Amino acid sequence: MINKIRTLVVDDEALARRGLIVRLQDFPQVELLDECQSARQALEKIIELKPDLVFLDIQMPGMNGFELLREVQARGAPLPLVIFVTAYDNYAIKAFDVRAIDYLLKPVDHERIARSLKRIENSLAQREQNTQQQRILNLLADATGEDCEAILKRLASGEDIGMARYPEHIAIKESGEITRVAINSIEWVDAAGDYMCIHACNETHILRRTMKELEEELNPKRFQRIHRSAIVNLEHVEKLCSRQNGEYHLVLKNGKELKVSRSYKDRIKKLILTS
Repeated sequence: MINKIRTLVVDDEALARRGLIVRLQDFPQVELLDECQSARQALEKIIELKPDLVFLDIQMPGMNGFELLREVQARGAPLPLVIFVTAYDNYAIKAFDVRAIDYLLKPVDHERIARSLKRIENSLAQREQNTQQQRILNLLADATGEDCEAILKRLASGEDIGMARYPEHIAIKESGEITRVAINSIEWVDAAGDYMCIHACNETHILRRTMKELEEELNPKRFQRIHRSAIVNLEHVEKLCSRQNGEYHLVLKNGKELKVSRSYKDRIKKLILTS
């Protein structure tokens, strides 16, 4: 069930506006936000009120209906759904070229408005469904570490989407003791032969496990490989620096510098810019 259709009426003729508004009062799903007597006035109202729907006249002095929609886009504002209402039928093809939902000829009767509003309700319902699906995809992406496109491909192929749960702590056995290290506190990890050094809170812990095994336990949204033998926690990264020789280094918040290999450089740059 969608909310009321927040609506704006735009027409330079006062009688035409009033006639349409009177007819719209017969439809309880319509919430009239305002009426505008010019495209310039409508431009400001569309940006301010962000209506779901605009009943829009085409021929108006100063700026016509098509020019109004182009100006809304140029301002970076979201385009509302549009039903053109005009006395001329020669604009119909152009109206649908700008993805108008409907094209009504004056004078408009009750039945024709009803059919148009049904289309609007269907369009808004589809938009809401798409929005909900995107929210779910984003949640899945956060939980699994995969991007939305990869998740969609897996769903299309019938695969199950596993909700990966990454541990909050890692148990490290050292000198007969087991230390629980908080995952969030890990700043970086580097390999040394057949074991790894876990650097966290100014301490270094020795973990006898392969880099690949550890990488599978770490959330890829947070931990990224920067070298064949190094993983970094992006939340502990202060900046990415380039050197004159073309090398890149990550500088952590504790001042530690870590070299980024060429094969991981572009991915790390992108993650740093978007995180």
